[in-house]
Amino acid sequence: MIFKKIIPSSLLGRSIIIIFMPIIILVILTSLVFYQTSWNIISKRLTESVVADINVVVKLMDQDLFIKAMNIAEDDFKMNVKLKLNSELKDISFNSGRGILSKRLKQSLKRLNKPFVYDLSDIESGVKIMIQLDSNLLIINVDRDRLYSGTAFVFLLWMIFASFILLFFSYFFMSKQIRPLKRLAIIAETFGRGLDAPELKTSGATEIKQTANAFNQMRTRIKRFLKQRTDMLAGVSHDLRTPLTRMKLQLSLLKDEKAKSELELDIKEMTAMLNSYVSFVRTETPEPIEDICINDIIKENIKNTHSHKNKISFTEKNKIETSGRPIQLKRAFQNILDNSIRYANKIEILLIKNNENCEIIIEDNGPGIPNKNYEDVFKPFFTLDPSRNKLKGESGLGLSIARDIIRSHGGDIKLDKSQMNGLKSIIFLPI
Repeated sequence: MIFKKIIPSSLLGRSIIIIFMPIIILVILTSLVFYQTSWNIISKRLTESVVADINVVVKLMDQDLFIKAMNIAEDDFKMNVKLKLNSELKDISFNSGRGILSKRLKQSLKRLNKPFVYDLSDIESGVKIMIQLDSNLLIINVDRDRLYSGTAFVFLLWMIFASFILLFFSYFFMSKQIRPLKRLAIIAETFGRGLDAPELKTSGATEIKQTANAFNQMRTRIKRFLKQRTDMLAGVSHDLRTPLTRMKLQLSLLKDEKAKSELELDIKEMTAMLNSYVSFVRTETPEPIEDICINDIIKENIKNTHSHKNKISFTEKNKIETSGRPIQLKRAFQNILDNSIRYANKIEILLIKNNENCEIIIEDNGPGIPNKNYEDVFKPFFTLDPSRNKLKGESGLGLSIARDIIRSHGGDIKLDKSQMNGLKSIIFLPI
């Protein structure tokens, strides 16, 4: 779980980690190997060289050539040499330090076979070495450059700097590769909400181009299918109105009143069905996107509801302003409201904001719908009334139209049992 929290959620962040982690591991391993081998060898050779020079100075002093030893140490060995008479090491307290340099210097000084101490506390000013010569104390200040190589740390700094440069270029090029995916996500979201999304331009890697081409083909097929369905329903509705009109004219000439009333009932039922089909087709008709207020649309639906036997209460906890197709949304809310009005006398509407969505909850005290039919009622032409009396407005398309409209706006509709033992319709809409 902790590992998942550390890993970035974006594809760009994860791609950078996949590319950059091997570089980081390589730099760490290279630094460790360099520190344990190359720096170890360099320190050993530098300390051996310094101790060899000190050995020359000691031998010259053993031959009472003190002046010559000092001149050679200062001119050739980059050392300052002093001789402190009648002194011992036990009175001196030095900081020998830690690390490879201290270890190698100690190993090399032991070869002199003389008591010694050294101080590495201020390596920038040099390294102080004290060697016991009989009753005298030889104090040597070795220049920093004799024992310390700055090129080693320059190498490490260069590796770190190069890693950051590689990280920058990785981010720059990976962001360009991921940009088409971001564009694909935006266009897919736009198309999923029922908007007229433009065709996606193919760019980037081969796999991304294949994904873009597949999306464009899917978009074309879906638009072609929707157009064919809309044209078919519009054509059928239009073609059936002509024979219905002729039947009405012929029915007026019929003298048998009983047969006439039965045929009139059938014609009215067919006309109601055709009106439902036309309403369904209108949901597929393009409508411009506008800035809308959900509160105002619901209030207008309630105002246009002409029913004296129904009590409708509306509670708005937030003012929801978004964008969408106002006419279609009004039709969707009206279809759900009409369904409640038809079977209940008490209706409660609640509008709330939930994160990036809004919820419109419509509850009634009607008979409700069995749980097993929650999805069936959204199917076109499905009705719970066995008689399927279209004169009551039960064409079976109301909820289907409502769900199509809501889903075209990127939302959804769910049904549940109301607290008033009726039906509870929950509409989710992005804002």
